[in-house]
Amino acid sequence: MLGKVIKSTGKWYLVSIEEHGIVECRVRGKIRLDGLRTTNPISVGDNVIVNDELDKEGKGVIVSVNERKNYIVRKSTNLSKESQILAANIDMAYLMVTLKSPVTHLAFIDRFLVSAESFRIPVTILFNKIDTYSEDDLFYTDALMDMYKTIGYNCHKISAENSENIEFLKNEITGKHVMISGHSGVGKSTLINRLDPNLALRTGEISEYHQQGQHTTTFAEMHELESGGYIIDTPGIRAFGITGLEKEVISHYFPEMRDLLGACKYHNCQHLNEPHCAIKDAVEENTISPSRYHTYVQLMTEDESEIHRKKEF
Repeated sequence: MLGKVIKSTGKWYLVSIEEHGIVECRVRGKIRLDGLRTTNPISVGDNVIVNDELDKEGKGVIVSVNERKNYIVRKSTNLSKESQILAANIDMAYLMVTLKSPVTHLAFIDRFLVSAESFRIPVTILFNKIDTYSEDDLFYTDALMDMYKTIGYNCHKISAENSENIEFLKNEITGKHVMISGHSGVGKSTLINRLDPNLALRTGEISEYHQQGQHTTTFAEMHELESGGYIIDTPGIRAFGITGLEKEVISHYFPEMRDLLGACKYHNCQHLNEPHCAIKDAVEENTISPSRYHTYVQLMTEDESEIHRKKEF
């Protein structure tokens, strides 16, 4: 039977099967996909084959996973594994960011975008909680939006508490599989509740001490929308480590760098210390953002253990 994984809880998966509704399933044996060593070989959004006969309790067994259109992955915080797949078969990802309560660092945004670019997943950046911002905060938000819009990313200022300024999202997500991601506390669950009040997801408070959100989503979960399509709510992400990318190609996933890659003096230029580098010249001329280039340098120079330690990202 063909089913769609709508929730992963580690050992068990909730699978939507047309003939049976929502079925709790386990995995038969070990499944390893695409050569990835992951903490979760099966992910929310995966299309899977479940054995034809359910057991006496109405539970099933996943026997195989269909080929994925794409997936988005981050470095796992479990040092014994390579990566964690956040979601699979995504039409669009929405990254929610906030300037405060909690702070979303630019390096976190850039790392998420690089991972999405590597699997050709379109990303829209949602700057949330603008109703709480000062004039200086709003000025800075506009500057960030201009930077990301210039390199091709859609950006919107929103307040998830206000249904009117997220009306455009309801039209964009209808009939699609979309993912909402970001730090804990940025307002993901609040936004999803506004998009479809029938879901009634639990929302959390911000920790006064750490200025971080309390985790209200423990596992990634896919929700069917009344308007059609699905929305994936991911657990709050504190760190986003890049995995599975050769350093020689990381520049390809910075859109503002791609058009300049053939303009460097040396064909194998890594855009770090080499002379006559078109990328570094563009940074000096401010046609490539210094903050974006800084993230690129970090990705090119940090080793695997450093990725795990940099929790501020």
